Amino acid sequence: MYDYISGKLVFKGASHVVIDAGGVGYHINISLNTYSRLGGAEHCKLFIWQHVKEDALTLYGFADDGERRLFLHLVSISGIGPNTGRMMLSSITPAEIQAAIVSGNVAVIQRIKGIGPKSAQRVILELQDKLRKEGPDTLTVVPINKTAKDEALSALVMLGFARNTAEKVLDQEINKNTGDLTVEQLIKFALKTL
Repeated sequence: MYDYISGKLVFKGASHVVIDAGGVGYHINISLNTYSRLGGAEHCKLFIWQHVKEDALTLYGFADDGERRLFLHLVSISGIGPNTGRMMLSSITPAEIQAAIVSGNVAVIQRIKGIGPKSAQRVILELQDKLRKEGPDTLTVVPINKTAKDEALSALVMLGFARNTAEKVLDQEINKNTGDLTVEQLIKFALKTL
């Protein structure tokens, strides 16, 4: 599994790019959102999702990890494949998609080519709670230097706890203790409270 591919941008089109990384040219499908964010750069880094079928191995690239996470949420829904997910990310920005899902705005999702009223309702029904739990900053870039609190918060959100509630509990635990707590200690204290 690839996490990202970084290299020289050999070809850039509206639907795909070719990146030369270590002498290998990778054909990577992209959304229009990613296309616009690449600009005129000669060197680029794309976050990758690899789709494996019986007869094909296809790479999908994203300008940032937040866009990739939203794409993975979208393709997890029955009836929405990678090409439809890419079409959704090409039609409106990831932030607009997330806002429409969280607010339950069927009309915005339905405006996307290939998404009918039933599909739009299914997207909102299946993803609304997930995206609410992740919080509004799910599409932002994850900081490279995470603190123990950040890592504990990520773990608690992955376990299914609401981000806001988990963050409040972690803040309370940090304020109670004067010394530095490890990630494991923070999670244990939080789980007792949650």
